[in-house]
Amino acid sequence: MLFPTVTFAIFFSIVLPLSWLLMPRGTRWRVFMIAASYFFYGYWNPRFVLLIVASTIWNQIWGTVIHNLRNDRSRRYALIAAIAGDLGLLGYFKYAQFFEVSARNALANIGIHANPDILRVTLPIGISFFTFQAMSYVIDIYRRQIEPVNLLDFAVYISFFPHLVAGPIVRASEFLPQLEEKKDPRRVDAGRAFFLIISGLFKKVVLANFLATTLVDRVFNLPELHNGKEILFAIYGYAVQIYCDFSGYTDIAIGLALLLGFRFPQNFNAPYTAESLQDFWSRWHMTLSRWLRDYLYIPLGGNRGSEAATTRNLMLTMLLGGLWHGAAWTFVAWGAIHGGALTYEHYRENRRVARGLDPPTDTVGRRILHRIVTFHVVCFAWVFFRADTFHTAWVILTRLFVGWTQPTPLITGGVVLAIAVGIAMQYIPSNVVDRAQIAFSRLSPVQMGIVMALALLFIDALGPQGVAPFIYFAF
Repeated sequence: MLFPTVTFAIFFSIVLPLSWLLMPRGTRWRVFMIAASYFFYGYWNPRFVLLIVASTIWNQIWGTVIHNLRNDRSRRYALIAAIAGDLGLLGYFKYAQFFEVSARNALANIGIHANPDILRVTLPIGISFFTFQAMSYVIDIYRRQIEPVNLLDFAVYISFFPHLVAGPIVRASEFLPQLEEKKDPRRVDAGRAFFLIISGLFKKVVLANFLATTLVDRVFNLPELHNGKEILFAIYGYAVQIYCDFSGYTDIAIGLALLLGFRFPQNFNAPYTAESLQDFWSRWHMTLSRWLRDYLYIPLGGNRGSEAATTRNLMLTMLLGGLWHGAAWTFVAWGAIHGGALTYEHYRENRRVARGLDPPTDTVGRRILHRIVTFHVVCFAWVFFRADTFHTAWVILTRLFVGWTQPTPLITGGVVLAIAVGIAMQYIPSNVVDRAQIAFSRLSPVQMGIVMALALLFIDALGPQGVAPFIYFAF
């Protein structure tokens, strides 16, 4: 079940009032929320609910075992067992077919042709997100940063439907304490929630879907048929599309959670205004960036060792981060590009410090240049992220320099406007957005309902995806 659909509108219109009615009765609310989340997740394929149940029970057992053990070696072995189970589940469903095909191709390259039946595994939606959340739970218990909670609370944390499918990755230490807070529906920050839902729908339904259907999909599916201008705009268009799609969905998730009385961490912060790749990763998919930093990069050694060790740690983190996004070598290449760029930035900074040089003068021109360079490095990497194969990526990159004088029917005024809006909206100062949210919150319920209804009808008209049923939020 996806957010901007009639089905979800009906689902949430039932869940929201029942959730607040049951909130004072803690156990009943937990059981209800777990059941609602399982229904949400299993709407596409009920069998996959068993994966969440298995992950919940597995990590709850090992979290309790790790907490009760006193011997450090035993605790470490228990943690390894817990993570091995999590990665085994994720690896089978997400990577088994990928590694099988890769092995078959490698054998074929040396003259060995194996022809067993190809493994067919359906990828459960959201498995990467709830697996990472479960792993952070047992790791934080191992680090003695949190203590295990009862099974009901942990099940709510793992299955809570606003972040179940596409994040943000909410850590146990961020979510579980909120279960103990006394909540009052009259104190919900409804204005901010509605603002996030509206802006998320606009980004996802209007900008992302429009760019995907009118430009990006056409060019990346058949790049041989397009000239350099259309390919360049398709690359820019995909950069805007993936940002609007992903950040729009998480904006909606954060808004829905707010309406239910829970606060989620921010996940995107104007990433295309970044002045370096390090800056980009502090703004893009921030909950994943912090997860990779705290549970992979730092445990590997971070930047505490030699320059070679730091390079290894950066590359491993980004390569695995790329593979986390998808089971294809093009995702690994995407991670390698980011890892290489981060390594280069780290190398330059180390050389400057070693020579005793002062930081460069921070001028407007320098900042603009750094933003332009960073954006284009990110766009270059997006080519591999979006392309189905290396051949497609190669055709895209080589045809950038072909046919610049040919007609460009796909580059319409609407396409240019959508790309410009998608980038320009990230340059709106955060204090302006905050003031807009505050102003929206101060509207009366009737005024807020009218604004919500008009905004949703406008979005539905621009992107006919059936989001008009979200008007129920206004009432």
